[in-house]
Amino acid sequence: MSKVIPKDKEYFFDDNVIISQTDIKGIITYGNRVFFQVSGYKKDELIGQSHNILRHPDMPKEVFKKMWKAIQSGQAWNGLIKNLRKDGLYYWVETEILPVRDNNDEIIGYIAARKAASRKDIQEHEEIYQKMLETQK
Repeated sequence: MSKVIPKDKEYFFDDNVIISQTDIKGIITYGNRVFFQVSGYKKDELIGQSHNILRHPDMPKEVFKKMWKAIQSGQAWNGLIKNLRKDGLYYWVETEILPVRDNNDEIIGYIAARKAASRKDIQEHEEIYQKMLETQK
């Protein structure tokens, strides 16, 4: 089982927002400096990869089904996500994902903004997600 980012490493989140962008299939096309720092990957290791490379195994599939349904229909999606770093540690983020549209109003990708999740929100979601995982099996 992976471990959470230690308290002394949480400086990654101080006054920073993690930004990433994908194409319509979830392939990473852009990430800001904080995205790469927090994930533990280098830019060339993530650009061109599926965003689910960061998916922690503790995340229920149903969360992502709902997320995809919302963003593919043109809506924003908000939620708490547990991501897996390259080194096996994990981090929780409060996430908002928005569709990116072209001049014809067609969805051409998605942009996500994330910030560190509160301890309270993490505790609540761990319980919810655990129950979802148990019914998923």
